[in-house]
Amino acid sequence: MVPNHTGIDSPWVHDHPDWYVHLDHPPFPSYSFTGENLSGRGDVGVHIEDHYFDRTDAAVVFKHVDPSGRERFIYHGNDGTSMPWNDTAQLNYLNPEVRETVIQTILHVARNFPVIRFDAAMTLAKRHFRRLWFPEPGGGGDIASRAEHGLTIDEFERAMPREFWREVVDRVATEAPGTLLLAEAFWMMEGYFVRTLGMHRVYNSAFMNMLKREQNAEYREIIRTTLSFDPEILKRFVNFMNNPDEETAVTQFGTGDKYFGVCTLLATMPGLPMFGHGQLEGLAEKYGMEFRRPYWDESPDQALVDRHEREIFPLIRRRELFASASRFRLYDLRTENGDVNENVFAYSNAHGEDRVLVVYNNSFERAAGTIHRAAPVATDSGAFEPSVHEALGLSEDPSSYLVYQDQRSGLWFVHRSASVKEEGLPVVVDGYGVSVFWNMHQRLDESGGLARLADELAGAGVPDVDRALSGLVVEPVRRSFRAVATETLFAELDEAMQGHRPLEESRFAQIRGDYRAALEEAAAVSSEPRSVGRGITSLERHLSTLVSLPHHTGGRNESTAFKQARGHYYTGIRGSADRRRLLAEWLLLVPLTDLVGVDEALSWGVEAWTEGSQRTTMLRAGLRRSDWATSFTEPLELIRDLLGSSDILEIIGFHTHSGIEYYHLESMDEVLWWLFAIATIRLMSTSTLGGRTVRDKVERAYRLIQQVEAANVTAQGRADRFMKSGRESATRPVRSRGSSKA
Repeated sequence: MVPNHTGIDSPWVHDHPDWYVHLDHPPFPSYSFTGENLSGRGDVGVHIEDHYFDRTDAAVVFKHVDPSGRERFIYHGNDGTSMPWNDTAQLNYLNPEVRETVIQTILHVARNFPVIRFDAAMTLAKRHFRRLWFPEPGGGGDIASRAEHGLTIDEFERAMPREFWREVVDRVATEAPGTLLLAEAFWMMEGYFVRTLGMHRVYNSAFMNMLKREQNAEYREIIRTTLSFDPEILKRFVNFMNNPDEETAVTQFGTGDKYFGVCTLLATMPGLPMFGHGQLEGLAEKYGMEFRRPYWDESPDQALVDRHEREIFPLIRRRELFASASRFRLYDLRTENGDVNENVFAYSNAHGEDRVLVVYNNSFERAAGTIHRAAPVATDSGAFEPSVHEALGLSEDPSSYLVYQDQRSGLWFVHRSASVKEEGLPVVVDGYGVSVFWNMHQRLDESGGLARLADELAGAGVPDVDRALSGLVVEPVRRSFRAVATETLFAELDEAMQGHRPLEESRFAQIRGDYRAALEEAAAVSSEPRSVGRGITSLERHLSTLVSLPHHTGGRNESTAFKQARGHYYTGIRGSADRRRLLAEWLLLVPLTDLVGVDEALSWGVEAWTEGSQRTTMLRAGLRRSDWATSFTEPLELIRDLLGSSDILEIIGFHTHSGIEYYHLESMDEVLWWLFAIATIRLMSTSTLGGRTVRDKVERAYRLIQQVEAANVTAQGRADRFMKSGRESATRPVRSRGSSKA
């Protein structure tokens, strides 16, 4: 609703012209009104001033002619900030009949709609209505020609003894309870509208304007003042970054970190967040109520929409954490020298047992410091200054630690609860950087691990606290494995696998000793340790096979199929340094797997030197399938295992398009070679270069790989065809697709 004015063709204009601010003569002699009649009624005349009508000048009044022929010059609606609105007529709120009629209209609307938004509500506050239309004599005026129609304070108070909006709020509460009243109130009137006039919600233009201009100290002072008066007022603010009267959000804030920092405040401050038309999509056209369609040909910025989905939408889904004001606390970020960094907005809130902390730096400069004491908060028993320790509900137990997660990065942080009480919570935030810390909880440090982890992190975050704690326990194991798995050893193994230089016995002994130390560390922390001797034996057999096989010339009793299998292995190994490195890493981890099991070996050994690489995924897949050659006998069994493994699916680029499942054919071929290579070493290590029985097993593994490879060629990257070919391949002659590996 727009209670300040009506349209120039309103029935009220026609039937009650005296309800409007008007004169009996034009305020300026140069005005002329010779244009067409815009009233829509033959017995009433409504004429816009000629120059305003043709848009060559502006006028403050239009001419109204009633059925008797009387002329009135009614003022256009006007807020004094720019030009009058030439399609409106200004109601005179000094007239009690006008006030009551408008209130009755509001009540009628309230009985039909649960929410009413009042446009330009600030223009009807007494001090502004007087300033605009009936200024104090001698004080000038903000609207042309109104200075000569001023009233003294006493005269104005007699005509309008009570605030119009206070009466509206009280009458609606009595006659249409349950209606939410929302006021558009600019000119720093937000607090007055909710504190004094009782409006349920009010537009908070200071949020948009001050954060855009980086008037950070001023806006923080508004929050501080509100908290010291009545925190519940914050809950009544409607925060926004644009509206139909302003430039679009993308024009004012851009699409980068500043936009998303302010948007995070929008989503996490108490009150009501309001997103403007086209804001999420990054539309730049400023639209108006008269628009039937956009004038600009714009498309949504998908990257902007996606970033909203990642960073803002999760906050909106948890609005219960942020909407209330009763537990909202604002903090100063104090630098090392004790100064307050006014550019940083740091505040906490809570809902039930859940607590959250938001930190945003609305400036280009990086900020660092601590947050400790909160701004004074008014309560029924007086103001108090809570600490961040109290606001987060932390314990004073010296063994208690605060653990919490950053919503953006997903990293977890650990701080001793008692140090938060004594020193505050350390905060570091980049320019226009923002952090929302949630999932806050406390843990008692019974083993001392949290203390060690907090010291080691020194304020940094980790992807997983429990995993990091486990890492502290097994770090000696990882350190020992890093001591074994040196680049020197990998270079030596590379030479040996190519047949250039075998390992000397003294080097074997050194590797064996270093590896024993690593296995002993692993056995000490393993949940179900096996014999260290078993692991050493496994190392000796696998390592001996790996470095001796390239020098093996075979014998007359070797079958043709075994020679082909061995040739496949040699070709694959010698042709790629990456494959040799991968096989060497697998070999160093297999004995650990034999000692502590696959899962612990993966966690302790793989992450010792390969975490984060694509090779890691291949290594994981191989360790989990070290004994595949004795587990699968039919092609379909192996294919099902491959297509059912998340590791393998990642390696082969598995995806779905138009309902069909595809994968990368060459990547699957690489997996098959990898499986055959580890099967060869695994099987041959069971006896000195493999006895007859072992050679038979290698032959069977080779035939199985050939069958699966043939199915892979037939499938041409389609998973359904791969499965179908796997069923049929056992009855088909083996056909190689002619690669260098077969």
